[in-house]
Amino acid sequence: MREILREGRVFEVGGFVRDSLLRREIEFKDRDYLVTGITFDRLQVILKQYGRVDLVGRSFGVIKFTPYAGEDSTEIPGTCDISLPRAEKSTGPAHTDFDVDFNPEIPVEEDLLRRDFSINAIARDLDTGDLIDPYGGQIDLENKVIRMVSDRSFPEDPLRMLRAIQFAARFEFDIEPETYRALKDNVQLIESISPERIAEELNKMLVRSKRPSIGLRLIQESGMLKYIIPELEAAVGCEQPGGYHAHDVFEHTLRIVDACPPLLHVRLAGLFHDITKPIHKRLTETGASFYGHESSGAKVARKVLKRLRYSNEIIHDVSLLVERHMFTSEVGPKGLRRFIRRIGQRLIPDLLNLRRADVIAQGMGGTTDDIDEMEVRIAEEIESKAPFGRSDLKINGKDLIDMFNLNESPLIGEIVDYLMEQVLDNPDDNTPELLERHAREYLDKS
Repeated sequence: MREILREGRVFEVGGFVRDSLLRREIEFKDRDYLVTGITFDRLQVILKQYGRVDLVGRSFGVIKFTPYAGEDSTEIPGTCDISLPRAEKSTGPAHTDFDVDFNPEIPVEEDLLRRDFSINAIARDLDTGDLIDPYGGQIDLENKVIRMVSDRSFPEDPLRMLRAIQFAARFEFDIEPETYRALKDNVQLIESISPERIAEELNKMLVRSKRPSIGLRLIQESGMLKYIIPELEAAVGCEQPGGYHAHDVFEHTLRIVDACPPLLHVRLAGLFHDITKPIHKRLTETGASFYGHESSGAKVARKVLKRLRYSNEIIHDVSLLVERHMFTSEVGPKGLRRFIRRIGQRLIPDLLNLRRADVIAQGMGGTTDDIDEMEVRIAEEIESKAPFGRSDLKINGKDLIDMFNLNESPLIGEIVDYLMEQVLDNPDDNTPELLERHAREYLDKS
């Protein structure tokens, strides 16, 4: 930055300044810089001497810059945004509907005016260390308040409404009353935002917040829930009589999300685990039953996550956790091995933690001793090298083709599945000789 400082001025802006004032951990990729007094073309020339320059934001006066590490020009991890000051005028409801004017002579204060909230509209002069804070961001940080910079903030970019809620959850701040009223008045505009951008803010709220329930409650109370996850609306006020839960389904859901470890797929599973309880609710003499909610809940989770453009891996993991969250811990060795095979070793810790969070969120003072014991037993089974998958079998499909002079066909898969069932019941049978005997038995019965 030294050469740029000789010709112009450089400011740290946005979340980097906010988080440094909050004394929160800052990642290199979160650093954004604003440069004044230098043309866009000249800025590129300077930066290319010190790193890789990507003009992905050329129409907005933004450069993605990855600095080199030392004389060998090896890039260090992390990319930052370096931009010229710009003024924006909304021309429509979409995030891309803007007329943008970027100019090195635009005052820093004018650039800060286009930002969403006062806490994000603070700049630090790299040369002097002085803070430029025209909209009271430091005061709002001290008072733990989310305040919009302009009354045009939400109509210009409706995603800012969800960002306000995300920040409120992450930092445990209050949304200033006028800002909250504006949010509620414009809440329907969230429908104009792409699913990917909505998911990105939800992810930040779920993973970076100690208590995502703060944001989830605001989403529901503001009226936004029906536009983002309408399937969850029915959970509000759905009581769970019978002595197992102290809270209705929605409040229980908020509490389980808080109690889950801050892993995206686990907290999403907590969010969806009881989503279809309202449609399965049946009153009984002792309270209510919700049979089948875990299976239908997994289907709804898949539908919602697909609508929000989540990855196939997230959709798989979340739906499996939802579908299996009602497992019993009272199983013998055979049942335990089947459990390990069905869930997979990768997701077992997550499923156990989801159940622990479920017990905490019930609010009845329950313990998780049975889950702790089950975890020990699972570890012992895995340590014993018991077979849990096809790759653990001592013979494979090719071996079966050679042994019995078979052609490649679905029959080979059927035999392998049969062998897998035999060794789940009797791990000692996982030898080539005994597996060949079991395979012959299967063929004789076919």
